[in-house]
Amino acid sequence: MSTNWPRHDMSFLNGHRPRRLRQAQWVRDLVAETVLTPADLIWPMFVIEGRNEKTSIATMPGVDRLSIDLAVEAAKQARDAGIPALALFPNTPGELRTSDGREAFNPDNLMCRALSAIKSAVPEIGLIADVALDEYSSDGQDGLVRDGEILNDETVDVMVKSAIVQARAGADVIAPSDMMDGRVGAIRRALDAERFEQTLIMSYSAKYASCFYGPFRDAVGSGSRLIGDKKTYQLDFANSDEALREVAADLDEGADMVMVKPGMPYLDLVQRVKAEFSVPTFAYQVSGEYAMIEFAGAAGAINRDAAVMESLLGFKRAGCDGILTYFALEAARRLGE
Repeated sequence: MSTNWPRHDMSFLNGHRPRRLRQAQWVRDLVAETVLTPADLIWPMFVIEGRNEKTSIATMPGVDRLSIDLAVEAAKQARDAGIPALALFPNTPGELRTSDGREAFNPDNLMCRALSAIKSAVPEIGLIADVALDEYSSDGQDGLVRDGEILNDETVDVMVKSAIVQARAGADVIAPSDMMDGRVGAIRRALDAERFEQTLIMSYSAKYASCFYGPFRDAVGSGSRLIGDKKTYQLDFANSDEALREVAADLDEGADMVMVKPGMPYLDLVQRVKAEFSVPTFAYQVSGEYAMIEFAGAAGAINRDAAVMESLLGFKRAGCDGILTYFALEAARRLGE
């Protein structure tokens, strides 16, 4: 049987063969439109009380809560891997969680002690302090609650106090993650009044009322306490124009950087924000996204290591200037090899 198949006329290509640019790794690297580096990554870290204490999180395999001394050592590893910043989240002991969230502005709280210890030991790494009340409240909400209603202005007052003690403790960036109206402007005015004009604000400007936060709430101890939901103050995931209005408002109030959260299901928002405002734009690859990759990889459904890097590059391609991800240390080390 003849193997001389007839050759079809390919003249319609006019010499254009896109596969030439894909034929080897060296040329794919040379023409890559998007590049991911360790400097694009921010490592979220959960802090607990104690010394030499590490506790695992069942819904986030591979992620641990760390006592402050271990967090300091982790910060050194991050610095050595080229990661520019950490985002800290405290797991406040239950006996300190109250309906008024007053532990949030205790200058000796877990968050402030962690900020101070890391800044003292690793001054060259940036520290991003989360500002919201779910880590301090007894009901797991990001705001103060009265008769089932989430109070806006009263919550902002507490957040302002929290931001000030965090700045004094060494936070380089204040990151309000609640979605209360007017909180960015109130925090900016308070920081400036206290001579923290250089302290940055990274606002969670487009934070959605999402189901993808479940493992995070386990990590900070708010999940089992949460009464109700957060739909009256976080964005409806059916909306994107509304998110742009929120971003515009936060920028007008003094935000230096804005964030979209969650990440992968909301990359259209990242692209819209970056195109519309041309400001430093970040996204958070949240706990549920992390868990999906880990569990799917463990089940053999996907190549876990490949999925980590592909997902992170997707954030960059969509327009992110930086990505908050629990894969940060691993990814930074792989990129540095």
